[in-house]
Amino acid sequence: MFTGIIETLGVIQEIKKENSNVHITMNSSITSELQIDQSVAHNGICLTVVAIKDTFYTVTAIDETIKKTNLADWKVGDSVNLERAMKLGDRLDGHIVQGHVDQIGTCIIAEQTNGSWLYTFEYDEKLNNITIEKGSITVNGVSLTVVNSKKNQFSVAIIPYTHGHTNFKTIEVGTKINLEFDVIGKYVSRLYANK
Repeated sequence: MFTGIIETLGVIQEIKKENSNVHITMNSSITSELQIDQSVAHNGICLTVVAIKDTFYTVTAIDETIKKTNLADWKVGDSVNLERAMKLGDRLDGHIVQGHVDQIGTCIIAEQTNGSWLYTFEYDEKLNNITIEKGSITVNGVSLTVVNSKKNQFSVAIIPYTHGHTNFKTIEVGTKINLEFDVIGKYVSRLYANK
C-alpha cells in the first residue's frame, strides 16, 4: 500500500528485455535505503526490487504490467516518480493507493494558470472506471483531487511544489499516464456496472 505522496524522482539507467519480462535499472537518492524484495511504486506501478548496486537498483515488470501501464513507453533518461510502501502508524497524507494501475490515460490539456497548472486526462470508459468530483485519483503515482469530473475524463490542479518535485513537469498533450482510480470509486463503479 502507498499514499500517492512522491518521495523522490528516479532516473532510468537501463531497460533490458528478457523473454516477456523487462528489467529496469534506476538511479535514485533512496537506493541506499532499499532492500531486495522491497516494494516501490514507480509512476504508480508497484514493482519489486530484485538487485541493488551502489546508487542503482533494478526492478522487473512482467507482461501483464507492461500491457496495463505506460511502462512500454519508458526510455533511458526518463524521470520516474518513486514512493516506498507506507509504514503502519505513519500519516496517510494522500489516499490509499494499491500500486495496481487500472488503465492508461492520455493528457488532452496541459496549461499553466496563474502560478499553478491544470491538466485534463481522457481515459477509455469501457473499463467502467469512474472519477468522482473532489474524489481522489492517482496519476503516475501522485495522489490528487479530481476536478471537472466527466464520463471519460477529469482534470487535476497541480501546485508549484508538486509540479517541481514530480514528473508532472514532463507531461504534455498526448502523454500517456498511469491511472489508479480511488478504491471507493472502483467499488461504486462496479456496483453501477452490475445494475
